[in-house]
Amino acid sequence: MIDAFDYKEPSCPLCGGEDFYYPDREKPLDTIPIRSVIDKLNGVFAKNDLEQAEKILEYWLGEAKVLRDKRGELEIRSEQMGLFRKTNNRDKGLESVEEGIRLVRLLRLDDTVSGATVLLNAATTYKAFGFAEKGIPLYEEAEKTYNGRLEKNDSLFAGLYNNMALALSDVGKTAEAEDAYKKAISILSLHQNRENDIAVSYLNLAHLFDENNRQEEAYVMVEKAIEYLNTPTLPHDGYHAFVLSKCIPSLDYFGYFFAKTNFEKRMNTIYERT
Repeated sequence: MIDAFDYKEPSCPLCGGEDFYYPDREKPLDTIPIRSVIDKLNGVFAKNDLEQAEKILEYWLGEAKVLRDKRGELEIRSEQMGLFRKTNNRDKGLESVEEGIRLVRLLRLDDTVSGATVLLNAATTYKAFGFAEKGIPLYEEAEKTYNGRLEKNDSLFAGLYNNMALALSDVGKTAEAEDAYKKAISILSLHQNRENDIAVSYLNLAHLFDENNRQEEAYVMVEKAIEYLNTPTLPHDGYHAFVLSKCIPSLDYFGYFFAKTNFEKRMNTIYERT
Protein backbone atom coordinates (compact mmCIF):
# COMPACT_ATOMS: atom_id res chain seq x y z
CA MET A 1 0.00 0.00 0.00
CA ILE A 2 0.98 3.63 -0.46
CA ASP A 3 1.94 5.96 2.38
CA ALA A 4 -0.21 8.99 1.58
CA PHE A 5 1.45 11.32 4.09
CA ASP A 6 4.66 11.44 2.08
CA TYR A 7 2.99 13.18 -0.84
CA LYS A 8 2.75 16.47 0.96
CA GLU A 9 5.44 18.98 0.22
CA PRO A 10 7.06 20.37 3.39
CA SER A 11 4.49 22.78 4.79
CA CYS A 12 5.92 24.11 8.04
CA PRO A 13 3.13 22.97 10.41
CA LEU A 14 4.65 24.97 13.27
CA CYS A 15 4.74 28.27 11.38
CA GLY A 16 1.18 29.20 12.29
CA GLY A 17 -0.05 31.67 14.83
CA GLU A 18 -0.61 29.39 17.79
CA ASP A 19 0.83 30.39 21.15
CA PHE A 20 4.17 28.76 21.79
CA TYR A 21 5.59 27.66 25.11
CA TYR A 22 9.23 27.26 26.10
CA PRO A 23 9.83 25.21 29.25
CA ASP A 24 11.12 26.88 32.37
CA ARG A 25 10.97 30.28 30.63
CA GLU A 26 13.98 29.22 28.55
CA LYS A 27 13.97 31.34 25.40
CA PRO A 28 16.08 30.50 22.37
CA LEU A 29 19.21 32.50 21.69
CA ASP A 30 17.89 32.91 18.16
CA THR A 31 15.72 30.99 15.71
CA ILE A 32 16.54 29.18 12.51
CA PRO A 33 14.91 30.57 9.30
CA ILE A 34 12.45 27.73 9.05
CA ARG A 35 10.41 29.17 6.16
CA SER A 36 13.58 29.50 4.08
CA VAL A 37 14.58 25.96 5.01
CA ILE A 38 11.20 24.67 3.88
CA ASP A 39 11.50 26.55 0.59
CA LYS A 40 14.91 25.00 0.03
CA LEU A 41 13.51 21.54 0.77
CA ASN A 42 10.69 22.09 -1.70
CA GLY A 43 13.31 22.68 -4.37
CA VAL A 44 15.39 19.58 -3.68
CA PHE A 45 12.33 17.35 -3.26
CA ALA A 46 11.06 18.55 -6.63
CA LYS A 47 14.30 17.16 -8.08
CA ASN A 48 13.97 14.00 -5.96
CA ASP A 49 17.39 14.79 -4.44
CA LEU A 50 16.93 13.00 -1.13
CA GLU A 51 20.64 13.00 -0.29
CA GLN A 52 20.75 16.79 -0.43
CA ALA A 53 17.53 17.00 1.59
CA GLU A 54 19.13 14.94 4.36
CA LYS A 55 22.18 17.22 4.41
CA ILE A 56 19.98 20.33 4.67
CA LEU A 57 18.01 18.89 7.57
CA GLU A 58 21.10 17.67 9.43
CA TYR A 59 22.71 21.09 9.15
CA TRP A 60 19.69 22.99 10.43
CA LEU A 61 19.04 20.48 13.21
CA GLY A 62 22.52 21.25 14.49
CA GLU A 63 21.90 24.99 14.23
CA ALA A 64 18.59 24.70 16.08
CA LYS A 65 20.27 22.84 18.94
CA VAL A 66 23.06 25.42 19.22
CA LEU A 67 20.48 28.22 19.32
CA ARG A 68 18.21 26.32 21.78
CA ASP A 69 15.47 26.78 19.18
CA LYS A 70 13.22 23.89 20.16
CA ARG A 71 10.45 25.04 17.86
CA GLY A 72 12.86 24.90 14.93
CA GLU A 73 14.24 21.59 16.16
CA LEU A 74 10.76 20.10 16.23
CA GLU A 75 10.02 21.29 12.70
CA ILE A 76 13.26 19.70 11.45
CA ARG A 77 12.48 16.47 13.28
CA SER A 78 9.06 16.36 11.65
CA GLU A 79 10.57 16.81 8.19
CA GLN A 80 13.14 14.11 8.97
CA MET A 81 10.36 11.64 9.70
CA GLY A 82 9.06 11.97 6.17
CA LEU A 83 12.51 11.93 4.61
CA PHE A 84 13.64 8.80 6.42
CA ARG A 85 10.45 7.02 5.39
CA LYS A 86 11.37 7.80 1.79
CA THR A 87 14.95 6.59 2.22
CA ASN A 88 13.86 3.63 4.38
CA ASN A 89 16.32 4.58 7.11
CA ARG A 90 14.75 2.80 10.05
CA ASP A 91 17.14 3.86 12.81
CA LYS A 92 17.16 7.55 11.94
CA GLY A 93 13.43 7.48 11.26
CA LEU A 94 12.60 6.07 14.68
CA GLU A 95 15.03 8.50 16.34
CA SER A 96 13.23 11.42 14.69
CA VAL A 97 9.91 10.03 15.92
CA GLU A 98 10.99 9.68 19.52
CA GLU A 99 12.57 13.14 19.56
CA GLY A 100 9.56 14.65 17.81
CA ILE A 101 7.10 13.21 20.33
CA ARG A 102 9.33 14.32 23.21
CA LEU A 103 9.41 17.88 21.90
CA VAL A 104 5.64 17.99 21.33
CA ARG A 105 5.12 17.03 24.98
CA LEU A 106 7.87 19.30 26.27
CA LEU A 107 6.54 22.32 24.41
CA ARG A 108 2.91 21.61 25.37
CA LEU A 109 1.73 21.33 21.78
CA ASP A 110 -0.40 18.25 22.42
CA ASP A 111 -3.70 20.13 22.04
CA THR A 112 -2.77 22.23 19.00
CA VAL A 113 -3.28 21.53 15.31
CA SER A 114 0.45 21.82 14.66
CA GLY A 115 1.29 19.41 17.46
CA ALA A 116 -1.36 16.95 16.29
CA THR A 117 0.09 17.09 12.78
CA VAL A 118 3.54 16.19 14.10
CA LEU A 119 1.99 13.27 16.02
CA LEU A 120 0.26 12.16 12.82
CA ASN A 121 3.62 12.22 11.07
CA ALA A 122 5.18 10.24 13.91
CA ALA A 123 2.40 7.64 13.78
CA THR A 124 2.89 7.23 10.05
CA THR A 125 6.61 6.70 10.57
CA TYR A 126 5.96 4.06 13.22
CA LYS A 127 3.69 2.29 10.73
CA ALA A 128 6.25 2.53 7.93
CA PHE A 129 8.86 0.75 10.07
CA GLY A 130 6.58 -2.03 11.30
CA PHE A 131 5.11 -0.54 14.47
CA ALA A 132 1.54 0.20 13.38
CA GLU A 133 0.16 -0.68 16.81
CA LYS A 134 2.29 2.09 18.38
CA GLY A 135 1.03 4.59 15.84
CA ILE A 136 -2.72 4.03 16.26
CA PRO A 137 -2.99 5.82 19.66
CA LEU A 138 -1.18 8.81 18.12
CA TYR A 139 -3.63 8.88 15.21
CA GLU A 140 -6.48 8.80 17.70
CA GLU A 141 -4.92 11.65 19.67
CA ALA A 142 -4.49 13.70 16.50
CA GLU A 143 -8.10 13.00 15.48
CA LYS A 144 -9.37 14.20 18.86
CA THR A 145 -7.41 17.46 18.53
CA TYR A 146 -8.53 18.01 14.94
CA ASN A 147 -12.17 17.42 15.94
CA GLY A 148 -11.88 20.12 18.56
CA ARG A 149 -10.11 22.71 16.44
CA LEU A 150 -10.92 22.20 12.75
CA GLU A 151 -13.98 22.28 10.52
CA LYS A 152 -15.24 18.74 9.90
CA ASN A 153 -14.24 18.74 6.20
CA ASP A 154 -10.82 20.33 6.63
CA SER A 155 -8.33 18.66 4.29
CA LEU A 156 -6.07 17.75 7.22
CA PHE A 157 -8.62 15.09 8.15
CA ALA A 158 -8.04 13.40 4.78
CA GLY A 159 -4.35 12.90 5.50
CA LEU A 160 -5.21 11.63 8.95
CA TYR A 161 -7.77 9.09 7.71
CA ASN A 162 -5.64 7.88 4.80
CA ASN A 163 -2.69 7.11 7.03
CA MET A 164 -4.72 5.80 9.92
CA ALA A 165 -6.34 3.37 7.46
CA LEU A 166 -2.94 1.96 6.55
CA ALA A 167 -2.17 1.25 10.20
CA LEU A 168 -5.63 -0.22 10.85
CA SER A 169 -5.16 -2.54 7.89
CA ASP A 170 -1.80 -3.69 9.23
CA VAL A 171 -3.36 -4.76 12.53
CA GLY A 172 -6.26 -6.55 10.84
CA LYS A 173 -9.01 -3.96 11.36
CA THR A 174 -10.23 -4.18 7.77
CA ALA A 175 -13.69 -2.65 8.17
CA GLU A 176 -12.31 0.33 10.07
CA ALA A 177 -9.60 0.81 7.44
CA GLU A 178 -12.14 0.78 4.60
CA ASP A 179 -14.29 3.33 6.43
CA ALA A 180 -11.27 5.59 6.98
CA TYR A 181 -10.28 5.51 3.29
CA LYS A 182 -13.82 6.38 2.26
CA LYS A 183 -13.90 9.28 4.73
CA ALA A 184 -10.65 10.57 3.22
CA ILE A 185 -11.99 10.36 -0.34
CA SER A 186 -15.22 12.10 0.65
CA ILE A 187 -13.31 15.00 2.22
CA LEU A 188 -10.79 15.32 -0.62
CA SER A 189 -13.61 15.42 -3.15
CA LEU A 190 -14.80 18.66 -1.57
CA HIS A 191 -11.49 20.41 -2.28
CA GLN A 192 -9.99 21.57 -5.55
CA ASN A 193 -6.83 20.10 -7.11
CA ARG A 194 -6.68 17.02 -4.89
CA GLU A 195 -6.77 14.43 -7.68
CA ASN A 196 -3.32 13.05 -6.77
CA ASP A 197 -4.42 12.36 -3.22
CA ILE A 198 -7.75 10.84 -4.27
CA ALA A 199 -5.91 8.49 -6.64
CA VAL A 200 -3.67 7.34 -3.78
CA SER A 201 -6.72 6.63 -1.62
CA TYR A 202 -8.37 4.58 -4.36
CA LEU A 203 -5.22 2.52 -4.92
CA ASN A 204 -4.93 1.83 -1.22
CA LEU A 205 -8.56 0.70 -1.21
CA ALA A 206 -7.74 -1.55 -4.16
CA HIS A 207 -4.99 -3.25 -2.16
CA LEU A 208 -7.26 -3.58 0.87
CA PHE A 209 -9.97 -5.24 -1.23
CA ASP A 210 -7.44 -7.49 -2.97
CA GLU A 211 -6.06 -8.69 0.35
CA ASN A 212 -9.58 -9.62 1.43
CA ASN A 213 -10.57 -11.53 -1.73
CA ARG A 214 -12.66 -8.72 -3.20
CA GLN A 215 -10.84 -8.60 -6.53
CA GLU A 216 -13.66 -7.22 -8.66
CA GLU A 217 -14.02 -4.23 -6.33
CA ALA A 218 -10.24 -3.84 -6.32
CA TYR A 219 -10.10 -3.40 -10.11
CA VAL A 220 -12.85 -0.79 -9.96
CA MET A 221 -10.73 1.17 -7.49
CA VAL A 222 -7.64 0.94 -9.71
CA GLU A 223 -9.56 2.29 -12.69
CA LYS A 224 -10.86 5.18 -10.61
CA ALA A 225 -7.28 5.97 -9.57
CA ILE A 226 -6.10 5.99 -13.19
CA GLU A 227 -8.96 8.30 -14.11
CA TYR A 228 -7.98 10.80 -11.42
CA LEU A 229 -4.29 10.67 -12.37
CA ASN A 230 -5.31 11.49 -15.94
CA THR A 231 -7.41 14.52 -14.97
CA PRO A 232 -6.79 17.04 -17.81
CA THR A 233 -6.31 20.00 -15.45
CA LEU A 234 -3.89 18.17 -13.12
CA PRO A 235 -0.49 19.96 -13.08
CA HIS A 236 2.39 17.75 -14.22
CA ASP A 237 4.77 18.99 -11.55
CA GLY A 238 7.24 17.44 -9.11
CA TYR A 239 4.47 16.49 -6.70
CA HIS A 240 2.60 14.65 -9.43
CA ALA A 241 5.80 12.87 -10.50
CA PHE A 242 6.40 11.68 -6.96
CA VAL A 243 2.82 10.41 -6.72
CA LEU A 244 3.29 8.54 -9.99
CA SER A 245 6.52 6.96 -8.72
CA LYS A 246 4.61 5.43 -5.83
CA CYS A 247 1.50 4.48 -7.82
CA ILE A 248 3.32 2.74 -10.68
CA PRO A 249 4.18 -0.44 -8.68
CA SER A 250 0.49 -0.84 -7.81
CA LEU A 251 -0.50 -0.55 -11.46
CA ASP A 252 2.09 -3.19 -12.30
CA TYR A 253 0.78 -5.45 -9.53
CA PHE A 254 -2.80 -5.24 -10.80
CA GLY A 255 -1.76 -5.75 -14.42
CA TYR A 256 -2.47 -2.29 -15.82
CA PHE A 257 0.66 -2.29 -17.96
CA PHE A 258 -0.45 0.28 -20.54
CA ALA A 259 -1.22 2.85 -17.82
CA LYS A 260 2.01 1.96 -16.04
CA THR A 261 4.09 2.63 -19.18
CA ASN A 262 2.38 5.95 -19.89
CA PHE A 263 2.82 7.14 -16.31
CA GLU A 264 6.49 6.13 -16.31
CA LYS A 265 7.05 8.25 -19.43
CA ARG A 266 5.22 11.17 -17.85
CA MET A 267 7.16 10.88 -14.59
CA ASN A 268 10.52 10.74 -16.35
CA THR A 269 9.63 13.76 -18.49
CA ILE A 270 8.79 15.77 -15.38
CA TYR A 271 12.03 14.86 -13.61
CA GLU A 272 14.10 15.61 -16.71
CA ARG A 273 12.44 19.01 -16.97
CA THR A 274 13.25 19.93 -13.38
